[in-house]
Amino acid sequence: MPKVRVTWVKSAIGYERHQKLTIRGLGFHRLHQTVEHEDTPAIRGMLAAVKHLVTVEREDLETT
Repeated sequence: MPKVRVTWVKSAIGYERHQKLTIRGLGFHRLHQTVEHEDTPAIRGMLAAVKHLVTVEREDLETT
């Protein structure tokens, strides 16, 4: 399954509580941290909720 690489680039201070909880739910602990997730509809929904706070890079399927 393809993966997405997500980097937290903007602080969640001043944003609604559910957006802060979504950042935590994605696995972030500090600003400018990068995490990888499988590209699922649930993750896509979480990313859509905080798209103004993160950057997303899609990793295509690797061929071996």
